[in-house]
Amino acid sequence: MNALDLDRTLAALADPCRRRVIDLLRERPHRAGELAEAAQISFPAMSRHLKTLRESGLVEEERDAFDSRVRIYRFTGKPMTELKAWLEETEALWTRQLAALRAHLQKTKK
Repeated sequence: MNALDLDRTLAALADPCRRRVIDLLRERPHRAGELAEAAQISFPAMSRHLKTLRESGLVEEERDAFDSRVRIYRFTGKPMTELKAWLEETEALWTRQLAALRAHLQKTKK
């Protein structure tokens, strides 16, 4: 995951409303109006949140087959998979660093 993608993913997830939308979309696709109602926010506010989520790659938008004015949103897992991999790499780095520090401290104690 490049730094810009990571920044977009983390920025998108920083907002509690957007995290709520992700939780809802993990269950099933939703229309924008359903998401606004569930999050108890205005449609224009939900539209801004959905734009951020789309730009981060966390959400995809498609048109309803019967009414092209209706947009349906679904969760995409790729950015989360990439974020998880980055977090695991970071955890491994810190684990190695702390183990080296512990070994150094034990060595200097003796």
